[in-house]
Amino acid sequence: MKKKLLVALLSLCSVSSYADEGMWLLPDLKTQNAATMLELGLEIPIDQVYAESALSLKDAVVHFGRGCTGEVISSQGLVLTNHHCGYGAIQKLSSVKHDYLTDGYWAKDLQGELPAEGLTVTFIDKILDVTRFVEDQLSKNEKERAQNFLSTTFLNKVAERFAKKHKIKQTPFTEIELRPFYGGNRYMLFVKTVYKDIRLVGTPPSSIGKYGADSDNWMWPRHTGDFSLFRIYANADGSPADYSEKNIPLHPKKHLSINLNGIQDDEFAFLMGFPGRNWRYMIADEVEERMQTTNFLRQTVRGYRLKALMSEMQKDDAVRIHYASKYAGSANYWKNAIGMNEGLVRLKVLDTKKAQQEQLLSYGVQTDNPAYQEAFDAIRDIVAQRHDAKLHAEALAECFLSGLDVTHIPSTAALKSALESGKSKNIEQAKESLIKKANNYFKEVPYPGVERNVMTQLLTVYKEIIPENQEINLVAASNPIYKGNIHSLVEAIFTKSIFASPDNFEGFIANPSLAALENDPLISFRAEVAAAIELENKKTAEANLAYDLAHKTWVDGMMQLRQANGLPIYPDANSTIRLTYGSKRGYKPSDGKWFESYTTLEGVMEKEDPNNWEFVVPARLKELYQTKDYGRYANSKGEMPVCFIVDTDNTGGNSGSPVMNGKGELVGVGFDRNYEGLTGDIAFRPSSQRAATVDIRYVLFIIDKFAGAKHIIDELTLVE
Repeated sequence: MKKKLLVALLSLCSVSSYADEGMWLLPDLKTQNAATMLELGLEIPIDQVYAESALSLKDAVVHFGRGCTGEVISSQGLVLTNHHCGYGAIQKLSSVKHDYLTDGYWAKDLQGELPAEGLTVTFIDKILDVTRFVEDQLSKNEKERAQNFLSTTFLNKVAERFAKKHKIKQTPFTEIELRPFYGGNRYMLFVKTVYKDIRLVGTPPSSIGKYGADSDNWMWPRHTGDFSLFRIYANADGSPADYSEKNIPLHPKKHLSINLNGIQDDEFAFLMGFPGRNWRYMIADEVEERMQTTNFLRQTVRGYRLKALMSEMQKDDAVRIHYASKYAGSANYWKNAIGMNEGLVRLKVLDTKKAQQEQLLSYGVQTDNPAYQEAFDAIRDIVAQRHDAKLHAEALAECFLSGLDVTHIPSTAALKSALESGKSKNIEQAKESLIKKANNYFKEVPYPGVERNVMTQLLTVYKEIIPENQEINLVAASNPIYKGNIHSLVEAIFTKSIFASPDNFEGFIANPSLAALENDPLISFRAEVAAAIELENKKTAEANLAYDLAHKTWVDGMMQLRQANGLPIYPDANSTIRLTYGSKRGYKPSDGKWFESYTTLEGVMEKEDPNNWEFVVPARLKELYQTKDYGRYANSKGEMPVCFIVDTDNTGGNSGSPVMNGKGELVGVGFDRNYEGLTGDIAFRPSSQRAATVDIRYVLFIIDKFAGAKHIIDELTLVE
């Protein structure tokens, strides 16, 4: 047994000893990673990367719009992020007359910078390990411990108690977030400052910022200038404020210097960002579940939706602009799901997971600890038990909530209650409230014809996926009104509902009745979807609580096993700030192929196809290429670099992350992963997983030579 355990540990070490695997917590860098990073090429003290109570590179890295990363690159609050991260804000600012998606936009001065309503930029002020405090709170009631150790509601209350006890100052622009790590074996508190007056400074046209679009998404080689620029505005004293013309550019505590020399192959690089989610501690059964539920639904449902949307978007520029951001977001993880499932099979990740399972189970036997086997058995049973309910709940959400805008109708509960009471005053108040909400709703759904076509497609695929005995009532063959005919249901929703059109709503609100609300097809459909999701979630609620407890034990075992072998540990990503490191490096995608570590403007021209909107090249960019007018942004070979790849450990949310050299200088902006590396959310493979990065020299070249926005270049700190 001892010999088998030694072999298992050595096997685990061989898989995990690559320094570039891991999304590391910043407070752990000094004890876990500093020596390795310095050995690999870090040229600055680790305290300059992250320090608990002093300025560091961390203070120039921001959470951009809640779902991406950005970096502060000037003393005037200029923020660099990805074009696709700013895409929603750019879309909201665009119109047929001012199509910034197609044409790009460059503010000539501060007065020309455009307010991006609803966009936020968040700084991390403090990161505190509060595990002991949380454990003390949980220990007061054993039943609460089992129910609440991962509960967001409970942890929010604990965070407030901690803040009050330790006198952490809070304002309307302060956020305090308490997050569990390692399955609930550790807890960290993040104190944040949120800026809400954010303005668009510059963005290239989509023919640069989105070059290659869906065809190139998640692929390498890439040739996209995926970047955009925003500015943070604040009060005169630098404190956050809501939008005001009186606000001024923020003078940040820290901004990044930009290196114009790039990095060479095998040269050390690191990045910071806010990776969203990954699942490195799954057992094999959970991987299969992911393939058969979430990934299957994203691939299947979104395939229908995207085809229907693209057909409509190509007919009308106004429709294209309205749905551009929604389409891009949906397409992103549609292709991700396809690539992940293909990779999980091709790379035999299930076999890898099974080997890891056996290592931990053997370790449990060796250490006379049956808890790991018990946790493993519990997880397997729970996954099998919840499969059908999970698939149905996710299908309903994917098809009819995230897949449609028309179902995001305002609640009519208050008006219904008022009508039931019969009190005129209550009815009038409820009507006024509903009118305001309905006006906003109709602004968000200006093209019901598009929604109608998409809904027809999604109802079709829903009925194909879900067995008849699980279908919601309104689409079932047993329904006395529609009898399973989805076209009849769609016709009723888009002609008879009070939310089918402003005219329908005005007719209803002039003479509201309970009968109209109770018989409304869209209100009924939305209510059925919500009720069905709630029912399926109730079926799995108890099982999921048992899963959380078993998963906590399983992750603790993985931690113990790694520590027993002298390996550093890192938690799954959960949208908190992390650091990852590696080097610039090409890779072998398959037998007989080799992908270089960087691309150039020559490749943009090679891919050009004027008949395909994804590969149209702007005339000005072609002119600069033909004359080789690259200025000081060319590499040592005289080429105009566009993108490069590094073997760092990234996932969604790292979009926009600053990629830095050993001196902590900005050399690129992370924007994607490669297709062969999409399995990295579940099992990291350093030989094939790469993070695609826009070379900072291409960013500067586009700003300076293409856009002629030299005033932006002048505010940057450049190192040559």
